[in-house]
Amino acid sequence: MKVAIRYYSKTGNTKKLAEAIGYAINVEAKTVDEPLTEDVDILFLGSAVYAAGIDSKIKDFIANINVNVGEVVNFSSAALIESTYSQVKKQVEAKGLKMSEDEFHCRGAFKFVHRGHPNDEDLKNAQEFAKRIVN
Repeated sequence: MKVAIRYYSKTGNTKKLAEAIGYAINVEAKTVDEPLTEDVDILFLGSAVYAAGIDSKIKDFIANINVNVGEVVNFSSAALIESTYSQVKKQVEAKGLKMSEDEFHCRGAFKFVHRGHPNDEDLKNAQEFAKRIVN
């Protein structure tokens, strides 16, 4: 099974999740600045909320996918909303790709809100989630 991890992170919270997922399944986590160059069965796609929406870099990455992707699995962090799932799903499905119903989300620190997140427990949970998805 071919798996890829791509993410966008301004504050480092989503990067921490991406690296934890990568470590758990032995796949290098790369930023969305690196396009997919080969077909994948699973694409773990990490995002966060900035000004109530997903960043345009995530939208551009999805719009420019030009390889076969079996399924996109969302992971995210956010201080205020529950998840980026619905926003990412809209973009993924507009591209004609399949969005997994499974997702991982945890709180991310923003200023004084949810300070210290994602924490060690969040990262452990992200690793367990990734292992479950690929196995």
